[in-house]
Amino acid sequence: MVIRNRKTVVKDGIMTMSGIGEPSVFHALVVIFLEFFAWGLLTMPIISVLNATFPDHTFLMNGLIMGIKGILSFLSAPLIGALSDVWGRKFFLLVTVFFTCAPIPLMTLNTWWFFAMISLSGVFAVTFSIVFAYVADVTTEDERSRAYGLVSATFAASMVISPALGAYLMDLYGEALVVVAATAVAVLDVFFIMVAVPESLPEKVRPSGWGPAISWEQADPFAALRKVGADRTVLMLCVAVFLSYLPEAGQYSCIFVYLKLVMGFGVVQVAIFIAIVGVLSIAVQVVLGYLMKSLGAKHTIMVGLLFEMLQLMWYGFGSRTWMMWAAGVLAALGSLTYPAISAYVSVNSRADRQGVVQGMVTGVRGLCNGLGPAMFGVIFYLFHVDLNEEHALAGIDGRPDDDKYIRIVPGPPFVLGALLVICALLVAAFLPEDNVIAVRRTSPDLRFEIEHGRRVAGPLSPLMAPESAAL
Repeated sequence: MVIRNRKTVVKDGIMTMSGIGEPSVFHALVVIFLEFFAWGLLTMPIISVLNATFPDHTFLMNGLIMGIKGILSFLSAPLIGALSDVWGRKFFLLVTVFFTCAPIPLMTLNTWWFFAMISLSGVFAVTFSIVFAYVADVTTEDERSRAYGLVSATFAASMVISPALGAYLMDLYGEALVVVAATAVAVLDVFFIMVAVPESLPEKVRPSGWGPAISWEQADPFAALRKVGADRTVLMLCVAVFLSYLPEAGQYSCIFVYLKLVMGFGVVQVAIFIAIVGVLSIAVQVVLGYLMKSLGAKHTIMVGLLFEMLQLMWYGFGSRTWMMWAAGVLAALGSLTYPAISAYVSVNSRADRQGVVQGMVTGVRGLCNGLGPAMFGVIFYLFHVDLNEEHALAGIDGRPDDDKYIRIVPGPPFVLGALLVICALLVAAFLPEDNVIAVRRTSPDLRFEIEHGRRVAGPLSPLMAPESAAL
């Protein structure tokens, strides 16, 4: 039985508030922009609060906090995705945004609770997965790549504007006002989802009533990882992703803290750095299509890995401000690696297995989001890297020999990350060339089922078809 009025739709006991207009990519873009804009405002305040709360172990605690958050996200993402296939995207957009932004007001109340809640919020920090599923629901196959690019560009745009604005407000009015502004943006995002976002999940893929029970395979975060070894090309691809994204995730979790506390960047410099790297990253995404046509997906991946390796080396050995700026430019150029990997999967896998392989790659990235920050935090701690003022005293006050080494290699985790990326480059070199494997199309119904029905939760069908031994 379906009961309709202007505000709600009730079907078989499931209530979904209606939105404004038909579901579209625009709704997803607004949701992702507002969430990351709120957190972007807090970039500078978080650095200050983190340093004040953990003055002796800033990088270690930053790595542990972000590591716990990433691991919890990896563990919860398949279950939340599977539930969104049953109960719809809108409800889980609301849940993920609300709980991800819930720690923000605690920043001015209790910093220990603030960082504890950031770690625990990782259980719901999977908004991107739900947004991508929402976009898949409302776009055709031909439109989807462009729509995903818009989501990524919107995320980058929010990070271009918000850190600079947050730094400016903090400089003029203090941290409290920035926290209030970030809280207001988060509340606006929640309100937008409740009022304006319509449900996107098509009725024909939504189960009747409460639907069938969620299977353990759908909720198991390691299900996709266990299937990696079933195909040699998929295995190499996932190994390359792991080796390259592990240092990238670690770097992303600490680079702004590193620039301010170790390299001596001011608040305004860090904000400008974020903005410039963000703008360059958007520009790189725009020219990605041309690179793919001229170089091919495999060689574009290798170019991206080369830039990533170079920027990690610059971060690791650089001891001057201009070196950090140069590394930032290389980081923007290296941002084309993961889109190129997604394109490689799209070009070289069968139509009925693309969602499966993409899910494996996403699972590896999710694992890196937890391990990378923890790895960087522990390495910084082992090499006694924390505050810039402490480095100035090296060799004068009888500090350990490690400090003398740090003057040569200011960022040890970045150097280790560069070595891992070199290994990723070697693995990527053995990937099959583009279009070696013929791409076979399946029926539209099967395509719809795989990409719309269980796209976030995981595969509906086995990875390996009996007649195929390659990707």
